Amino acid sequence: MATTGTATSNVPAGRMPAMDVERVRPAGGKRSSKRDFIVNAFLRQEGHLSADDLVDLIRKDDRGISRATVYRTLQWMMDAGIARKVDFGEGRFRFEHSYRHPRHFHLICKTCSQSFEFLSSDIESLIEEVATARNFASKQSVVQIYGTCEECQTGRPATKGGTTELIFARDALRIAIATERSGLEFYSRAARITQDPRGRSVFQKLAEEEKGHLSTLEGRYAQLLTIDPELEARPTFLFFKGAANGLFAEGTDRLTRGVNDQQALLIGIRCERGSHRFFKKYGERFEDSEGKQIFMEFADEEKQHLELLIREYKSLINRKGRRRAARRSATREGGAVKPAKARRRANG
Repeated sequence: MATTGTATSNVPAGRMPAMDVERVRPAGGKRSSKRDFIVNAFLRQEGHLSADDLVDLIRKDDRGISRATVYRTLQWMMDAGIARKVDFGEGRFRFEHSYRHPRHFHLICKTCSQSFEFLSSDIESLIEEVATARNFASKQSVVQIYGTCEECQTGRPATKGGTTELIFARDALRIAIATERSGLEFYSRAARITQDPRGRSVFQKLAEEEKGHLSTLEGRYAQLLTIDPELEARPTFLFFKGAANGLFAEGTDRLTRGVNDQQALLIGIRCERGSHRFFKKYGERFEDSEGKQIFMEFADEEKQHLELLIREYKSLINRKGRRRAARRSATREGGAVKPAKARRRANG
């Protein structure tokens, strides 16, 4: 989503819950009405404000608040974790809020100074890989890509971004919906090819659950669109290439190549384990928001499915083991009886 160098718009009522300053006030910190006013004014803005931008904004409503008070409050907000400092190479810092606003990277247009926010799992994974290889304990990642935006290149107005929280929730729901659709296809196919009645019943149960979850997620997505009718067209914020087509797509492809019941369960276990880890990993990193809630809810659902599949896999192995033991026992008994009968026949 795009944000200009200064605050672009106030958040319309109903789109973002009011900030509970008490919730983030450090232990022992004194209440300050001026600070609370500055904090809530800051959080109502979308975009990146300089300290001077915030001073101008505040003093439009209250001329009695000094520049020094605004500066101290900015530092307080950074210490409290509800504001981030960013540097767009302008020779001065800007600030963005992090309350219910996920950390992210920036595309920065050098022509018009607009910035465009995004988050990429591939970039994050690469940063983690490099840090681990160098035994480096990373605390914060800053990625800024400078260039020319679409509007400056073509002269055509580009689709503007809305509130980051709504777009984040939209993209989180898109990923969850894609995963549910791929899971529904996987379990439906697995149920059709599974010969073992119990295993087939488990796959059918999971397919029904995926269908129900999918309906719920699509309903939540429709509700988001009623808040912002243009939300569907807003630029993408979350880039998760592995999840774009659903985390079960590869598993479904493997089923089409021909597998037995045991292999189908193992593929399902790998898909569910990967899905659970994916949603839990990123959900835990996100700041409190609708997007975080979606990821954590989905992680819990995938964990339940994973545990069910593991139980069924162990049960299948035990049943196969008992059947093999029964066959071996029958073979031994049959082998012992035949010589005795033969001896009786030989003796007359």
